[in-house]
Amino acid sequence: MRDALNQADTTFFLFLHGLHTPWLDPVMVLFTERNTWIPFYILLVVWLGWRFGGRAVGIVLTLAIAVAASDQACTSILKPITLRLRPCHEAALQPLMHPVLPCGGLYGFASSHAANTFTLAMCLWLLFGRRYPGLRWLFLWAFVVSYSRIYVGAHYPLDILAGAGVGTLAATVAVSLYHSLAGAAYSFRQ
Repeated sequence: MRDALNQADTTFFLFLHGLHTPWLDPVMVLFTERNTWIPFYILLVVWLGWRFGGRAVGIVLTLAIAVAASDQACTSILKPITLRLRPCHEAALQPLMHPVLPCGGLYGFASSHAANTFTLAMCLWLLFGRRYPGLRWLFLWAFVVSYSRIYVGAHYPLDILAGAGVGTLAATVAVSLYHSLAGAAYSFRQ
């Protein structure tokens, strides 16, 4: 069963990774680079501060804790436990791949990029999705960032799926704790 799943994942990876064109290479590199998104994160913090005032501190802390938890779950727990090589480190796959970036770390399960972007998207959706329905576009952003990891050869599709699952779980737990603590603080002030 595990071998069949691994083979299906590899086949799907080769298909998705093979959807490359020269004009898309720099776009995917831009999407996959973490520093690309720093202006977005700064704007997000500024918007939260402008929109929510003093409450923004708790919201930003919730986002930071959720992202840190999802990132650590992937890098400190799942990658060392599974020891699944990234596709770009698999000698049998290298001749079939289109290298866009240097390979990076040895292990890839689960994708921290997917975990972190889906954590942020899900946190913001759970916190403000009813009030700001446009936030649903953050899931498209998380999906494109995640796909960029397959495009550059850093992750298999199941690495991405697991990372998205970790991120969704981290966001759900963090937002639940935020609401519990915010409710407790409100009750305490009463």
